[in-house]
Amino acid sequence: MVLPAPNPFGKKIVFSGVRPTGSLHIGNYTGALSVWVENQETYFNIFCVVDLHGIVVPEEVEPASLRKKSREVAALYMACGIDPERSVIFIQSHIHEHAELAWILNCVTPVGWLERMTQYKSKSGRAGSVSAGLLDYPVLQAADILLHRTDYVPVGEDQRQHVELTRDIAQRFNNLFGDVLSVPEVMVRERGSRIMALDDPESKMSKSVAQKKSGHAIGLLDPPEAIRKAIASAVTDPGRETRFGHASGGVLNLLNLYGALTGEGREEIEEKFEGKGYSFLKSAVTDVVLSAVRPIQDNFNRIMEDPAYVDSVLEAGADKVRPVAREVLREVKEAIGLG
Repeated sequence: MVLPAPNPFGKKIVFSGVRPTGSLHIGNYTGALSVWVENQETYFNIFCVVDLHGIVVPEEVEPASLRKKSREVAALYMACGIDPERSVIFIQSHIHEHAELAWILNCVTPVGWLERMTQYKSKSGRAGSVSAGLLDYPVLQAADILLHRTDYVPVGEDQRQHVELTRDIAQRFNNLFGDVLSVPEVMVRERGSRIMALDDPESKMSKSVAQKKSGHAIGLLDPPEAIRKAIASAVTDPGRETRFGHASGGVLNLLNLYGALTGEGREEIEEKFEGKGYSFLKSAVTDVVLSAVRPIQDNFNRIMEDPAYVDSVLEAGADKVRPVAREVLREVKEAIGLG
């Protein structure tokens, strides 16, 4: 039996990542980025720009844009408050062990598990032809998490299924070849973990949809006039109901967004908006969104003025976590009989 080496960082490890496609939006901030910032003192945080996931649909890949967006996402991490002195930021493809571990995990993952994934069923149903990567990317996602001895994965509620699959894959490998892989836990923010689309409160806010439809999402880098217009046109209803347990989907989404950004409780929010009407609610949401994104945009613009600094952060981040990635892959290969 091959036993995993001890955690070298002295704290519980948090790992998460964002694809460098589309534009990060307010739902990414409330459900993930703001949670990461809050937890920097408590955990050893590893934040990855998952560029290998960005090529799942090859027809949409623009090589120069992919490289540029990867660095923009890293800069946006820092602009939102991720401190590279306390946390690690790196680009996925800069550590080849991610892809190598993914292949090994492919060999212990039943296809049926992947075919049941909600995102695969949704996206493959809309496409005439899908890549093997679309079916298989949850295994790469599992490799991303498991390669770094992750204890917790902070995700939105809609991504919980992927972490559960990661746990299943790790447990299956361990059952077959010994206790090598750590089994991570889900970390979900209760409020703000799933902000829905402004134009369709039955669908989550999506980076890819936002590229095609104005008024769908609030981008973290959107100008103020675009943010005001998007919130003003958000779907509500003909009434004036602003109680959480009674509001329609669109109104509830605005209330949840307001609560996620202010930290106010439900009773306080309901009292504030009782009988005020939806124009008042939208105005208040606009104010808190603009207050949240203004410093992010200022920080982002400042950071992007020094691309050499961004590259140095990414290089240092990869160097810091690479030894653990190499050791985990070595243990996996030894357990399974490779090398």
